[in-house]
Amino acid sequence: MAGQDTLLLVLDLAGIFVFAITGALVAVRRQFDMFGVLVLAGATGLGGGFLRDVLIDATPPAALADWRYLIAPVVAGLATFLFHPAFGRLERVIIVLDAAGLGLFCVTGTLKAINYGLGPVPAALMGMVTGIGGGMVRDLLAGRVPVVFSSELYATPALLGATWAVLANYWELPVGWVALPGVAICFGMRLLALRRDWHAPLPRGSASV
Repeated sequence: MAGQDTLLLVLDLAGIFVFAITGALVAVRRQFDMFGVLVLAGATGLGGGFLRDVLIDATPPAALADWRYLIAPVVAGLATFLFHPAFGRLERVIIVLDAAGLGLFCVTGTLKAINYGLGPVPAALMGMVTGIGGGMVRDLLAGRVPVVFSSELYATPALLGATWAVLANYWELPVGWVALPGVAICFGMRLLALRRDWHAPLPRGSASV
């Protein structure tokens, strides 16, 4: 149990950090000041986990109970604000980091929901919500249509990664085999969908509306 808790903490903090960078990069591109960059980094990194904890009654949320959850987005935001030219081509960086954060969060959200007594289906859905929550907050605050509301495959990879975590946990696999393949499934499918231009089905005739 101690090993699982440590791995979940590491994955959670890693997810917060990479998602916070995506928020900070979007803020820099929108020419936000330092305060705006830090706010968007924090909202992006902590939004999904905060929503998860409130929904499963894990109060106070981890973001308010553990100082490490607050330090991670601050460090990510400051580093991005100061050294953002080093990230090179921002669009590609944002896409890759967003996919990584999505994969990390869909797994940690699922496993935390299971630990709080949720059944397999609600736990997988909670993992998906954890994954997409930060990106939704980021896009709304930046004045963009959230990616999850477009036809891009965004929630689906998160749900598949969460589903693997549920199944692997049910099969009582070691925690590494529960978490890491789930992250890889989500991350890989998200990038593959972008590369091959896979989209979710749209209502018939919606393109002409």
